[in-house]
Amino acid sequence: TLHPFIFYFGRCGAMRIMMADQGQEWKEILMDFADWTKGDLKASCVFGQLPKFEDGGLVLYQSNAILRHLGRNHDAYGKDGKEAARIDMMCDGVEDLRLKYGKMIYQEYDTGKDQYIKDLPNHLDKFEAVMAKNKTGFLVGDKPSFADYSLFEVLLNHLVLCSSCLDTSPSLKSFVEKMSARPKIKAFLGSDAYKKLPINGNGKQ
Repeated sequence: TLHPFIFYFGRCGAMRIMMADQGQEWKEILMDFADWTKGDLKASCVFGQLPKFEDGGLVLYQSNAILRHLGRNHDAYGKDGKEAARIDMMCDGVEDLRLKYGKMIYQEYDTGKDQYIKDLPNHLDKFEAVMAKNKTGFLVGDKPSFADYSLFEVLLNHLVLCSSCLDTSPSLKSFVEKMSARPKIKAFLGSDAYKKLPINGNGKQ
């Protein structure tokens, strides 16, 4: 059986966690920055960026496009069009949070970390409200969608940044505990394949 390939830097966490949970085997190539800067692979990438995902004859770039593809393939994209639309909305919301986090990590870590942590409840309360209202322990519907895997990974990164960041978000705290306890996710998060990689490319967390 041919397994998907991922070419990436860092942990590339959401898609790897999702594939682990769904029992999807994959092969991965962790790129060395020196090799990347030589330009051959970079020049072949549609947007000049990783991750790159290969599945048979399909080649994808852009993390959220890859997550959506996995969502369609693993029945993790809602039960109907309305749920799918809401999952897309939540995925975009997670991406906004991911971008704020990335800006702090890569551009403002030394000067902006404390203020970012102080402002974090104002960013997390939107997700807390959605999770509390849905009452299933997931963002949309009654099982994890690709947006849940994306949110879960972002929250794990934030817990490294500030271990108490979910203390005022009981639904999100419960969500992280529940996702972390899913047997295949638990095994993956405990593996060297996951733990040996830095959360962020610049080593800051």
